Amino acid sequence: MSEKRFIYMDNAATTRTHPDVVSAMLPYMTEYFGNPSSLYDFSKKPKMAIEHARKQVAHAIGCNPEEVYFTAGGTESDNWAIKGIAFANQKKGKHIITSSIEHHAVIHTCEWLMNQGFEVTFLPVDEYGMVSLEDVATAIRDDTILVSIMFANNEIGTIEPITEIGAICKERAVYFHTDAVQAIGHVPINVDAMNIDALSLSAHKFHGPKGIGCLYIRKKVKIERLIHGGGQERKRRAGTENVVGIVGLGAAIERAIAVMPESNKHIQKLRDRLIEGLLTIPHSRLNGHPVHRLPNNVNIIFEFIEGESILLLLNQNGIAASTGSACTSTSLEPSHVLTACGISHDHVHGSLRLTLGDETTEEDIAYVIDILPGIVQRLRDMSPLTLDELRSKK
Repeated sequence: MSEKRFIYMDNAATTRTHPDVVSAMLPYMTEYFGNPSSLYDFSKKPKMAIEHARKQVAHAIGCNPEEVYFTAGGTESDNWAIKGIAFANQKKGKHIITSSIEHHAVIHTCEWLMNQGFEVTFLPVDEYGMVSLEDVATAIRDDTILVSIMFANNEIGTIEPITEIGAICKERAVYFHTDAVQAIGHVPINVDAMNIDALSLSAHKFHGPKGIGCLYIRKKVKIERLIHGGGQERKRRAGTENVVGIVGLGAAIERAIAVMPESNKHIQKLRDRLIEGLLTIPHSRLNGHPVHRLPNNVNIIFEFIEGESILLLLNQNGIAASTGSACTSTSLEPSHVLTACGISHDHVHGSLRLTLGDETTEEDIAYVIDILPGIVQRLRDMSPLTLDELRSKK
């Protein structure tokens, strides 16, 4: 019996840890396992490894190493940036601006702050998920203390005009945070050139380990701690450092930046072929911006069927995909991202997200293009209604 085919197309949810990253991490699990906060010589190697990783991150995003703080991942980084800036600057004002398509780590944090007396403006987006620069500028008030707009959307792949938003925030003396979890390794980032004051990232999105991320905080930013306890991370983020994870993050981000030009070229070519092939299926359409989108993201709606049913049949054929964010994969609620783009609830439920990676091959793309039309047709045929009747109900 031949081995079952397996094609992984959910790299926006998580990526395989690269073998080179694993090799870099292993010594800090066994040989150099000391607590970096201890004073004896045995702790010097772990402490040096942390600082080396800090430099690797700084080089990747164009900041100073002392502006990099390690966290447990993107969600913690988002929480720290938003809550920390909010509470540290509340005497100036309590108004925060974000978008309606942010990751739930940002949206739910802002909603929590609203219960603490803060006011949040959720900016609309256009049909492609793009934030309007005019809306950003208009929304800023005298009491605005923070603008938080994601770099690239995790569901539809749209890349926001970050440099321009950063310029607006700088001119108006408002802090600017961006959730760059999906962008690192796919989009060149320089926090100084883009006027970014705080940036969140997570290692497992670019072939690093899970459970480790970091938050860039510009020196001038006034921010409160999120986690209290010891004096780690220059007394800003308590807790014994995850040395193994930090080493992995550093190795992964260095590798991601090094291979990004060639990797993007390879992945984007496959992405465009996949989009072209899937859009030949009747009653299908691409979500997200057709040009300003992540090179690995394909998000398509197949009308008159449910995305969850597509996933089950794809899985039976050895294809791993998703309908949207991995953080909401157990929820039956329609995607807030697609809804914000003006797509009806009925059509939202027929969305499919395929996110490619370095290991995706032309054969993988050909197989998906070959298998998906039959799956879509099978699901439509299972309906007791004709296509005309289905269309009339929409």
